[in-house]
Amino acid sequence: MKRLFDITLAVLFLLLTWPVILVIALAILRRDGAPVFYVAERMKTPEQPFNLIKFRTMSNAPEGANAGVTGGDKANRITPIGRKLRRFRLDELPQLINVLRGDMSFVGPRPPLRQYTEAFPELYGRVLRSRPGVTGLATLHYHRHEERLIASATTPQETEAIYVRRCVPRKAALDLIYQRHASVCFDIRILWQTLAKVAGK
Repeated sequence: MKRLFDITLAVLFLLLTWPVILVIALAILRRDGAPVFYVAERMKTPEQPFNLIKFRTMSNAPEGANAGVTGGDKANRITPIGRKLRRFRLDELPQLINVLRGDMSFVGPRPPLRQYTEAFPELYGRVLRSRPGVTGLATLHYHRHEERLIASATTPQETEAIYVRRCVPRKAALDLIYQRHASVCFDIRILWQTLAKVAGK
């Protein structure tokens, strides 16, 4: 039922939002140049990676400069268009393709970087029993707090320390609560609350 729900909703969203996706892609191409999309490895399970697709929201950088989560140390690389896209989470519209491919669900834990599944194999072994999601209980209730925490970081090392110490365990706890109560009805509730929170920004 959950997979059927995901496919149906992804097709519906693509039909409704393809003009928006096209306009955003053209705006990025005109203002910031290629590439339009940011494709990066994320983990579907502790052993299985996939390519997550987002609109590019940061200026191009040398290989390796995008390692780790985005904290205050990378804030100056976020483009003007990217800042607006991130505010309303429009940069994540291309993840509809990931949902159709089966890499992700609409609701579940946010897909982690490989470095975190390798650092915390037991924790993510439990969390990733659920298919990663575009949104989720942790995203809904912890995302803004996480942004505030890492926004103060001035170096990649500081961002990493804050994220690992304060964000990973709290997000995992919420993801495991979702896992225990997962259902299509719960997914609909989380999706509705996510849309309401984004629209209220």
